[in-house]
Amino acid sequence: MFSSIGVIGAGTIGRAIAGHALRAGMSVLISNSRGPETLTAVVDRLGPGARAVTVNEATAADLVVLAVPFVNVPAVGAAVANWQGKIVIDATNQFARSNPYSGRADIGDLTGSEWVAEHLPGAVIIKAFNALFGQYVAADPRQAAGRQIVFYAGDDAAAKAGFGQLLDTFGFAGVDLGRLREGGRLMQLDGPLSGLHALRQD
Repeated sequence: MFSSIGVIGAGTIGRAIAGHALRAGMSVLISNSRGPETLTAVVDRLGPGARAVTVNEATAADLVVLAVPFVNVPAVGAAVANWQGKIVIDATNQFARSNPYSGRADIGDLTGSEWVAEHLPGAVIIKAFNALFGQYVAADPRQAAGRQIVFYAGDDAAAKAGFGQLLDTFGFAGVDLGRLREGGRLMQLDGPLSGLHALRQD
């Protein structure tokens, strides 16, 4: 279903997902807030198939990964002219501060991903990859004891099915937690699944 992936945010999580995508034969468009000219070293490390682009250009990929500090989401949303129909993996966590990461942003009754969706109008949001520390996202998900579990949630069944297949291609064991509000609340910062490192025994 997906042959290209656009990564917004070139930190630990963004680079890790980009690496899995490249190993799966996908093309990667990676971006950050400072512009593609600052990503030369990142692209060189990722290797063939990766290209540094603007945030807007990254959204041209089949699948978009949002891996930026939570407080930067409004700026990312404003940088893209049209989010309509774009499938976006929300890997953010709702920290009130990003340097250092601390505190929980007060967004009322909304879950983190519902708040993200408000800033990316028309996008199809799937919450994923936020519950794991970066080292576990980057590592080979196929381990002797089983495969690394990645929890995900969203409201679009077809998009989730495609994402689940992609996780399997990467080697992860995907666990669908249902709709964005209920499943996202389990995964988000302070939720019962946040920071949970688990393996599926295949």
